[in-house]
Amino acid sequence: MKNTKYVFVTGGVTSSLGKGIIAASLAKLLQERGYSVTIQKLDPYINIDPGTLNPYEHGECYVTDDGAETDLDLGHYERFLNIPTSQANNVTTGRIYQSVINKERKGEFLGKTVQVIPHITDEIKHRIQILGKTGDYDIVITEIGGTVGDIESLPYVEAVRQMQWELGEDNAIVIHLTLVPYLAAAGELKTKPTQHSVKMLMQSGVSPNILVCRCEQEINDSIKRKLALFCNVKKQDVIQSLDAETIYDVPNLMFKEGLDYVVLDKLNLSTRKQPKLKAWNNFVQKHKNPTSTVEIGLIGKYVELHDSYKSITEAFIHAGATNETKVNVRWIHSEELTPENAASKLEGLNGVLVAPGFGERGIEGKIAAVQMARENNIPFFGICLGMQMAVIEYSRNVLNLAAANSTEMAENLEHPVINLMEEQKEVTEKGGTMRLGAWDCKISKDSKVFEAYNAEMISERHRHRYEFNNAYLTQIEAAGMKATGVNPKTGLVEIVEIPTHPWFVGVQYHPEYKSTVLNPHPLFVDFIKAAKTQAENN
Repeated sequence: MKNTKYVFVTGGVTSSLGKGIIAASLAKLLQERGYSVTIQKLDPYINIDPGTLNPYEHGECYVTDDGAETDLDLGHYERFLNIPTSQANNVTTGRIYQSVINKERKGEFLGKTVQVIPHITDEIKHRIQILGKTGDYDIVITEIGGTVGDIESLPYVEAVRQMQWELGEDNAIVIHLTLVPYLAAAGELKTKPTQHSVKMLMQSGVSPNILVCRCEQEINDSIKRKLALFCNVKKQDVIQSLDAETIYDVPNLMFKEGLDYVVLDKLNLSTRKQPKLKAWNNFVQKHKNPTSTVEIGLIGKYVELHDSYKSITEAFIHAGATNETKVNVRWIHSEELTPENAASKLEGLNGVLVAPGFGERGIEGKIAAVQMARENNIPFFGICLGMQMAVIEYSRNVLNLAAANSTEMAENLEHPVINLMEEQKEVTEKGGTMRLGAWDCKISKDSKVFEAYNAEMISERHRHRYEFNNAYLTQIEAAGMKATGVNPKTGLVEIVEIPTHPWFVGVQYHPEYKSTVLNPHPLFVDFIKAAKTQAENN
């Protein structure tokens, strides 16, 4: 069995410094050197998972094959490493406390007083090491959410301290990501925020092994020496992380800085082969040197926070590079769309993507966008709720079922073309109870999606409660919209298409979750290809 090594990534000074990207970039470099690596995220919030959080609060909720509703950073991990994550890759304080309280109720602590130390920290250590004990990984990288000094993060930092003591210094190391701000008025970089951040971490009993410093300007040797002296690390262990043109540049930047080399040295592992990043850099080259441009309208309810659709925008980047095309996203709020202004709002678009979401707010705008794309032969892609809106629009405007709608939006409908799934009707709790994770779909061979996938059976990730109402299937197909993908066991319609349209596809699942740098999702690739054709013909 492998002697799994652990790398912890903490953050200081401010949030949103990019711990997830640094963790993913390091993992990519270690993977290129021949090591098996995975990444997990520890989230300090008390929610069990982000499944019930508003996207404005937390950005996108990312779903794994095994049905875990997780932090959006797991999307970065999968896109960089090209390997799936699981329930074990995301741990929240809510899940930790729930587990400990359940054990206490069962009497597992034999009358002991349940405390943060040792019970909560023991549970955290157990969760951290689940992936390591599978024997599948040489290195487990653990990103700790939030910043050092947050009350919520203290049990995690304490668990890290204990693991370093228990496993030894060459089996568990800490990378601390911090900010070195540039003060324009003084014309210099300032190290004091980093010093204070490291001091706070050390007060919790954890001394960082490596500093990664986010900065706008180059950190010179003098500043590196100063940081090393005051933060108790070696000069070569101070790594600069300059602002990058794209997140996909970061693995190259970290390789240039020697982050992977320093980590392997600390973990007493051989450097093995040099990272080539050949396929990765081929993608980066295409991404940065497009030969054409397309304009895609993303119609959503949460467009003020672009992270709400993070996997979709990243899938556009992957598909754009494959087609050597720059994808410009026009963010369009569905609440601002009406049948009257849709033509002007969507003018000049080469493709329309109607995004996922929940609830009735803004759905009439989504329906107006579907109608505009359908009637004007603009390539259309509907995802989850977007697919359902396509069915409603078609039912209303082609089948003349004016009252067609989803039972999510209204009860006692005359024409519920989208209906609550049968197994959801007795569900009362909201968290983790949707149709989640990977499900099979059988594709019709005479379809656009078959051309894209070049496969008859596929597996895709889901997150929904409502479905296409098969009572209307014969009627809708007779009018020209075809169900070209169906779950082979349940008969649930997963994909709809309009064969007479240049490219009109709606899918009940979330293809964006499976798009990676090395495996761009075929539907996104085909959609951007269709948009490129549309742009060339206009």
